[in-house]
Amino acid sequence: MSGTVEGRARANVARRSLAAAAATIAGAVALTATAGAAAQAWPQRPVRMIVPQGAGSSNDTISRVLAMRMADLLGQQIVVDNRPGAGGIIGMEIAARAVPDGYTLLGTATATQVIAPLLQKKLTFDPFADLVPVSLFAITQNVMVVHPSLAAKTPRDLIGLLKAAPGRLNMASAGAGSQSHLAGVQFLLASGTDAVHVPYKGGGASVTATVANEAQFTVTPLAATLPFIRSGQLRALATAGTKRSTQLPELPTLAESTLPGFQSTGWVGLMVPRGTPRPITDRLHATVVAAMKQPETQELMVRAGADPASSTPAEFASLIRDEWNRFKAAIAAAKLSIE
Repeated sequence: MSGTVEGRARANVARRSLAAAAATIAGAVALTATAGAAAQAWPQRPVRMIVPQGAGSSNDTISRVLAMRMADLLGQQIVVDNRPGAGGIIGMEIAARAVPDGYTLLGTATATQVIAPLLQKKLTFDPFADLVPVSLFAITQNVMVVHPSLAAKTPRDLIGLLKAAPGRLNMASAGAGSQSHLAGVQFLLASGTDAVHVPYKGGGASVTATVANEAQFTVTPLAATLPFIRSGQLRALATAGTKRSTQLPELPTLAESTLPGFQSTGWVGLMVPRGTPRPITDRLHATVVAAMKQPETQELMVRAGADPASSTPAEFASLIRDEWNRFKAAIAAAKLSIE
């Protein structure tokens, strides 16, 4: 008798377990179906793209190109919302705290995603956990330029001059902790040389100072230097990316010419708040890739001083982590204070 009761009890437990498992599976299927339907319906209204720099900045110009092309593909307007301040931290925080429904995007860049957080002692958000990479969409090449009077026609020549007279040549930058400052520091570290860092108020001022020979060289974003390179007022020695620039393809990279493995570029990419439904992030990624394949997009990116690019979310996440480590070392070498 007891065996029969125990058998029935076990059968009841088994039935309840099967019913619970079936309900769980049904719920998961329903949730997946709902998320898929939401992604298909998205976007039903304009999407906001936060850019943590001011209007007219390199990141702003490049992000607006992508926003325009993505809007055409998605059939909804993408409104660029400039939120500068604290090196980009303010805009990043707004994006990290936004409702993760696909209607807030972040057009982020090296200075905001990596350099600014490294220079901040306290953050109210986690730049790795609270923001999800979607895709890279532009590389902003750094270029090494010198005043034409300097007896250096190659990076090796410049390294020779720096070693022959340590601390004698001036290296301009857009300011302490800027992309150009840290790119220069990375070059000095890799080449085992020294120079006098002269910070200016912005990239334009640092380039002008090099043209005037107040500083003898700088390693800075390519876009600001192109007119001076083409006019002969500056001599370009090399770019600092892993590949040659599409705008100066005849110019070697530092890695291929002098410093194997060297890399110091800027980049711009798309991120979303943590919790954004996967079907929506997948669609965003596919849209970025499709936009970047369009010749019109590529032409506009080049005009804005960038090399068009795209990546998988995993590749973008890996790049951010690698950049974090590279710039952390440069910040330590530059002895920059953490705010």
